[in-house]
Amino acid sequence: MVHSLRARLLLWLLVPLAAFVVVTGGVSYDAARQTADLVQDHSLLNSARTIIEDVDWDNGSLNASIPPAALELFESPWQDHVFYKVLAGNGRLLGGAQDLPLPRADTAEVPVFYDTTYAGMPIRAVAYERMLYDSGRAERVMVIVGKTIASREAMINALWRPQLARQWFMLALVALLVPLGLTLELRPLMKLKDDVADREPQQLEPIRPDHLPSELRPIVEAINQCIARLKVHAAMQRQFIADAAHQLRTPLTLLTTQTQFASQCDARDPALYDALKGVRRTSQKMAELTNQLLLLAQAESMAQSSRSQTRVDLAEVVSSVLEEMVQAAERRGIDLGAELADDVHVAGNTGLLASLVSNLIDNAIRYTQPGGRVTAICRSEDSEVMLQVVDNGPGIPAEARAHVFERFYRVAADTEGTGLGLAIVHQVARSHGGSVSVAAGAARVGLVATVRLPVWSG
Repeated sequence: MVHSLRARLLLWLLVPLAAFVVVTGGVSYDAARQTADLVQDHSLLNSARTIIEDVDWDNGSLNASIPPAALELFESPWQDHVFYKVLAGNGRLLGGAQDLPLPRADTAEVPVFYDTTYAGMPIRAVAYERMLYDSGRAERVMVIVGKTIASREAMINALWRPQLARQWFMLALVALLVPLGLTLELRPLMKLKDDVADREPQQLEPIRPDHLPSELRPIVEAINQCIARLKVHAAMQRQFIADAAHQLRTPLTLLTTQTQFASQCDARDPALYDALKGVRRTSQKMAELTNQLLLLAQAESMAQSSRSQTRVDLAEVVSSVLEEMVQAAERRGIDLGAELADDVHVAGNTGLLASLVSNLIDNAIRYTQPGGRVTAICRSEDSEVMLQVVDNGPGIPAEARAHVFERFYRVAADTEGTGLGLAIVHQVARSHGGSVSVAAGAARVGLVATVRLPVWSG
């Protein structure tokens, strides 16, 4: 079974055309044969008439003198052989070949054309009769003229083969040009395929059908309807996550407050005190996870809508985040520093960019050993703003770097965290038209997380 649309369209075109060429070739051959027969029979009849016109009475008997003009009618480049015979009514031979075959039917003064063989060669012959009168006498005379069929076959080929060659050339031209035309005309379909294949998973914008042929527009409209349904479904899911996160915040905050109050009361049972501390740690972790989920939903929501074009000073965002993270760094004895350039502006959402920077620095502080060093670098490079967070911690194994941006993936199970930090960084960077990557630090020590964002062009 042929699965290629191009091949199937070509077959639908070539099969009827080939059948047409075969049928018209047969019709053309038949027409050429009839024309050649007509020309040959006309020449034979004219020769017979010329010969019979020169049969005269001589002293009361018939005499046949064959003029050269009667046979010159058959001159041709194909060297045909011409035979003739003249018979009187009583069967007396007046001239020509005695054994030249006669027609089977009665001529009755009507020329009879027939095919026969003579001297081992196929010939076409005509038999023509006339009544000749002299002094009250009348006698029937028959003239038979035959000719080999070489010139007839040559005429058929001259009439039929050029036409057949033109038709086959036309078929070959169609077989050559149709695939080329289909390739050119199917380009919009290939472009549509590339447009759909190159889209990001979160890109649920409708496809513009302006450049497409009218036959493809119903397909695009159906795809756009499917995209619209997926967009509504994705929006409902994001809204559900956001609503659930908001709803969880209040009871988690209340639970944390109650456990703190309970732990401050006079509790003589040490087991109860330890249990309350565990409840408090769990509630704090749940609150952190809820906030991270809310940030992730917000970043995905921004990716689905048009990006905000607010001018944001990324260096200022990094500076404010560092001020908030200083205490966390001091608790672990980590040297937290920054190298911030001027005029590093991007287009985006200040809150989401702050969460991006916060998650990068928090990860670096969390995984770097006490006494280590974490540095935030922000500068411009050509048409991009580059943010790097460099640490001298244990780094990330090469085989794990491809997975660190997946949700809930954690490199070290013994370190506290939600597993959503780098997933949020990745989503925020994408929602701002940027990218994020991780690599080993200098001399394969530590880790370098690099975020590249388009520079502000407003």
